[in-house]
Amino acid sequence: MELQQLRYAVAIAEEQSFTRAAGRCFVVQSALSRQIKSLESELGVRLFARTSRKVEVTPAGEAFVEQARLCLQAAERAKVAAAAAHGDIRGSLTIGVIPTVTAVDVAAVLGAFRRSYPEVGVHVRTGGSDEFLRRIAAGELDVGFLGLAEAVTPQGVQTRELSREHLVAVLPVDHRLAGRHRLRLEDLADEPFVDFPAGSSGREQSDLAFDRAGLRREVSFEVNTAELLTGLVRQGLGAALVAPSVAREVPGCACIPVSDGPVRVEYLAWDSFNPSPAAQAFVDSVPVPQPRSPSLTATTT
Repeated sequence: MELQQLRYAVAIAEEQSFTRAAGRCFVVQSALSRQIKSLESELGVRLFARTSRKVEVTPAGEAFVEQARLCLQAAERAKVAAAAAHGDIRGSLTIGVIPTVTAVDVAAVLGAFRRSYPEVGVHVRTGGSDEFLRRIAAGELDVGFLGLAEAVTPQGVQTRELSREHLVAVLPVDHRLAGRHRLRLEDLADEPFVDFPAGSSGREQSDLAFDRAGLRREVSFEVNTAELLTGLVRQGLGAALVAPSVAREVPGCACIPVSDGPVRVEYLAWDSFNPSPAAQAFVDSVPVPQPRSPSLTATTT
């Protein structure tokens, strides 16, 4: 049994076609078919049921392909580890980035990393903190930039705290509260809100703050991006609580500190068990931001 045979079997299972699998593996179909026939003969089972019109993975094939993927991943890790021991960092790196990272300039960090480690293939994914935590724990993501409520401690991963910020209220400039220098959550309780989807980490920080204050609020609009969130506020459709660095970039809005408002903590997170050399090199390359002094000055942009 050879690694190339494992690659062929995985490709056929994922493509559900010998022709497409051959193209993906850059081999002629007849050669791929011979290798699979040899593999099935060695195993004594059929991995694929094939007709002129379709290919189906047999139960034995499903069990084999699942383990074949793990073997191929282990082989890749072994190759990367050997190169790292020789001083060469290579392989692939998948990084999750939430849309509201403010602690570091992610683009600048990625640029510096690529210049230092040109042999590493970097893939960036956007999404939410909860999703990234699950994917890191499952081995599907190497590193993630997270934003969580102060009361939430990431579990099952290694983390480094990057920043800690008090969220500020963002209101249209003509709002009745826009002239205030400071607010409390009770001042905002009767306002319609624009926020991230219920259950998301971006939403949780505000929900927890209102719950602790014994207040209820109405979220009229749920959105997935900070740009849309602040855009709806600018249109007078609601208030929002966001990081100061995000609020300062919103024209036509007033940004007001909230004395008892939520605190958002940004983390860098990675595998707690066995990070790849590329992942460890990336973690080491992320600068430690200087502590920020919370801004308690209301502004209008």
